[in-house]
Amino acid sequence: MPARLPHLRSDARDNRERILDAARVVFASGDLGVPIREIARRAEVGPATVYRHFPTKESLAAATFTDQLRAWRSVVDEGLADPDPWHGFCRAVEGLCELRARDRGFASAVKSAFPRALDFTAMRTASLTSAAELVRRAKETGRLRSDVAVDDLILMIMANDGIHASTTAARIAASRRFAALMIQAFEARSV
Repeated sequence: MPARLPHLRSDARDNRERILDAARVVFASGDLGVPIREIARRAEVGPATVYRHFPTKESLAAATFTDQLRAWRSVVDEGLADPDPWHGFCRAVEGLCELRARDRGFASAVKSAFPRALDFTAMRTASLTSAAELVRRAKETGRLRSDVAVDDLILMIMANDGIHASTTAARIAASRRFAALMIQAFEARSV
């Protein structure tokens, strides 16, 4: 899905963004079963407007997930662009943990509910390739432990997904603390 939709009128683009914003909020609560009319109500548009932009709930979930994937990729890309690979690695760990804390299982829910909505295999491959480069570059600085692998980042994300708190702010705070602990665990110790 293109990042820009130049063929839409400005009011249609605004409606589309409001629909996506409302869907993000609803889906972030873990409820993919919410009716389209509820998303339309939150977006302050009619259900027909939602269906005009997203003919199915699957297409709405896929668009919302694609936006979220862009955010994850941006965090990793910023880490890779950092001239200090260790700093870039740390920023990526912090950013990924925070995004996952905000995610509240949305990615897993989309994959489970709509397994054919997107090419999840290609997305995973691209993400793992970028993560491997992030790890490789950080290792070259000597600051990242030599035994750290991409699988450790996956394990970190899975553990971060287990953080439960009563509010989003509390979940994000706990996730930031967890990221700091993980960075300490990943850092090479000089003896």
